Amino acid sequence: MVAENAAARRAGDAWPPLPFAEWRDTYATLHMWTQIVGKVRLVQTPWVNHSWSVTLYVTPRGLTTSPIAHGARTFSVDFDFVDHELIVEASDGARRTMPLAPRSVADFYAELMRLLAEMGLGVRIHTKPNEVDPAIPFPRDREHATYIAEHAHRFWRALVQADCVMKAFRARFIGKASPVHFFWGSFDLAVTRFSGRPAPPHPGGVPNLPDAIAREAYSHEVSSCGFWPGGAALPMAVFYAYAYPEPNGFRDAKIEPSGAYYHPDLHEFVLPYDAVRTAGGPDEVLLSFLQSTYEAAADLGHWDRTALERATSPVSSY
Repeated sequence: MVAENAAARRAGDAWPPLPFAEWRDTYATLHMWTQIVGKVRLVQTPWVNHSWSVTLYVTPRGLTTSPIAHGARTFSVDFDFVDHELIVEASDGARRTMPLAPRSVADFYAELMRLLAEMGLGVRIHTKPNEVDPAIPFPRDREHATYIAEHAHRFWRALVQADCVMKAFRARFIGKASPVHFFWGSFDLAVTRFSGRPAPPHPGGVPNLPDAIAREAYSHEVSSCGFWPGGAALPMAVFYAYAYPEPNGFRDAKIEPSGAYYHPDLHEFVLPYDAVRTAGGPDEVLLSFLQSTYEAAADLGHWDRTALERATSPVSSY
């Protein structure tokens, strides 16, 4: 079934080009817009371990907060990268939209806060962005104001494919594992597996992120992987994988496919997105990367793989 689904997705040029230099300005603006929307979810949602309560999720049209409680009502905020709208829908039937178009972060923030207030869904968020430096408060950010619809659409299409493959990978694990979700702070799609054992305290030091948040996120041993569109340290879209704590020998492990390598500054294995996109079987290539990096982390970290992994699926007898 995975192979059939992969073939169907490839039929429409499912893995689009995503050159960093070409779309970096839209990326920077969209990063701040997703932080604003993510912080709306953050302040209205009970905290869940490892920051799982603050993330966004991939949809057939973009990204969503999923339902958010607001008194006796719930609402969601969705990015639609097909019609290029931001959509707010409430459980009482109320629905409002605002266009996704070139505008500053300050203007986006002001309009969304006004729209929510008019719907009776007013919230107050912390207006300083996280995990970026410099961190310009949203109401003052007129530097980031680019939105090229085609670039946002391509990014979403890449997320859709990554989401499908990462969900197939997640399904092989029966231990504690995160959802496949989008972190607006680091602007990446991620899924994390846990050994079940506590980890040493994380050193922190993430720009504009309280150390307590990082330490809670990495309170237990993890093998984590994801898709990141790039940044100053690595200006290209990549798939990544790391372990915390990193076991001895991890960086020297043999990883598939041959284009993957360990990045000493990021302390993680990376596989260029283009190596997946241009492969004859993108899904299989990506799965080989996710599986081999996990096996390196689990074997070198002495995880109880027999207890944590599932050999077969029960779907055929359900």
